[in-house]
Amino acid sequence: MAVSLASRLAPAPADVPVRLRVLSLGAGVQSTTLALMATHGEVGPMPDCAIFADTGWEPRAVYRHLAWLMAPGVLSFPVHVVSSGNIRDDLPAGAQGQRRALIPAFTRTIVPVGDKRPVLDEDPVVGLSRPAGDRVSIGMIRRQCTADYKLVPIRRKLRELVGLAGRRSPKRPVVEQWIGVSLDESLRMKPSAEDWQVNRWPLVERRMTRRDCLLWLARHGYPEPPKSACIGCPFHSDAAWRRLRDGDPDAWADAVAVDRAIRTGFRGIRGEVYLHRSAVPLDEADLTTDADHGQLDLWPNECEGLCGV
Repeated sequence: MAVSLASRLAPAPADVPVRLRVLSLGAGVQSTTLALMATHGEVGPMPDCAIFADTGWEPRAVYRHLAWLMAPGVLSFPVHVVSSGNIRDDLPAGAQGQRRALIPAFTRTIVPVGDKRPVLDEDPVVGLSRPAGDRVSIGMIRRQCTADYKLVPIRRKLRELVGLAGRRSPKRPVVEQWIGVSLDESLRMKPSAEDWQVNRWPLVERRMTRRDCLLWLARHGYPEPPKSACIGCPFHSDAAWRRLRDGDPDAWADAVAVDRAIRTGFRGIRGEVYLHRSAVPLDEADLTTDADHGQLDLWPNECEGLCGV
């Protein structure tokens, strides 16, 4: 494992002749810890700034935590907030045929008897009314949200900060981007797709896990950050959906409303669309524990490692 990780790390800071060092701030546990460690001088060189990409649909706790991080005297460098729009408003618009599906939501399609297409999950919903002999297929839409609402606005801001205009770009790194992926989520490490940018994962370099981050924050008397993820993110586990339902009724009601609004209408999507992995209406989904029904954590599969940190 150590060899594999080492081969994926960015070059040491001294070997990267960059003009800008920037921290990708999600305002979750890992990126918050990284930002505060840099402020304490425990990670260097000091970043020039941090960038928070606002999807428009973060929980209120995340926005409160971001405001605290941006308050005078908390961090030693500025935080830029960027956006490519409001994903909460764009989703219902997409269901009206105005654009493609944006998030990795789940689809439920009835496959008629005799149709030989592969079925990923048969009869997952007890009591589903369907013609005798037909099957139910559960699928997942290819994710676009990280690229559209995180990567694009961050990349646009980076180019502005280093003065890269138009389509011309240098063939060597001029930007080093710090990403708050921890050792236990190292599968989310992805190299930059841009020649002018190199990614760095300081928490992995220090072999720090998410638990290590929480312990560091506690030792320094900092509050525990909230989970940084969109209110209606389909990657939520049942435990996360329960926390939303029981701890933030307004956000839960909003997620339920969006779930109802996106059922049909997306261009190129067959079947009905749902936020919950069981492909039933969110307010009807079974959120009982039972070790979350043996659910796998989908977060390590999230592209680019920019959400949830």
